[in-house]
Amino acid sequence: MNLKRFIICLLLLFVGILAPHTVYGEETIIKSAIIIDDFGGGDGGVMEFLKSDIPITVAVMPFAENSIEHAMLAHKNGFEIMVHLPMQPKKGKKSWLGPKPITIDLPVSEVKRRVTEAIESVPYAKGLNNHMGSLVVENEDIVRAIVEVVKQKDMYIVDSGTSPKSKFPEIAEELSVPILKRDIFLDDVSSVSHVSNQMLKLAEVAEEQGAGIAIGHVGVTGKVCYTGISQSMKQFKERNIEIVPVSDLIDDKYFEFE
Repeated sequence: MNLKRFIICLLLLFVGILAPHTVYGEETIIKSAIIIDDFGGGDGGVMEFLKSDIPITVAVMPFAENSIEHAMLAHKNGFEIMVHLPMQPKKGKKSWLGPKPITIDLPVSEVKRRVTEAIESVPYAKGLNNHMGSLVVENEDIVRAIVEVVKQKDMYIVDSGTSPKSKFPEIAEELSVPILKRDIFLDDVSSVSHVSNQMLKLAEVAEEQGAGIAIGHVGVTGKVCYTGISQSMKQFKERNIEIVPVSDLIDDKYFEFE
């Protein structure tokens, strides 16, 4: 092998080592979803997210003052929409749940009625995740009622991960309802640097698992959350991680539904 050919081979090997996420010589894209909760309520960060080119999934609180307006604007601007269903937590104020929450004292028939109304109150919703709900998600009867309505509406579920004892995964699997779970909370501490660090964790989870899901919020922490996410987009692009609507991850995981 002459020197010129040897140098070319070394260069090709070097490029192959550095190329991100390659399979059989072709670059692959890792996907992640970012759900932003609490649309319909507080204004902080709402317009920043809805006017951005970051394809977040918009989770809208039902029955809130701006629920319909935010859902309509999100749809108009090309964002996927979910119902952010309020559910009773183990600790917290009832006022945090808003109108018509899902609580453990409700009969199953009322749970189904409220879930149906919540879905119908949020235009264009494709999925549902829980707002709080650490108490409710551990109640098999109530969770089953919720999942049955979601199945009837041909939607997906994202378990927000407020309790490790959640019944959503097993019941959704039993009823053949598409379900994914949140991996990272972005703004549990309200600082841009924390959100950026959590975005880095999302990238690491996505690279390890093949996909990842993070949850942030509009409202009090909304502008901080938006800034931290937007500042992380360059790094995601460099790492070949694409932000996609949740349904893209569902489509990748579920090829047929019974």
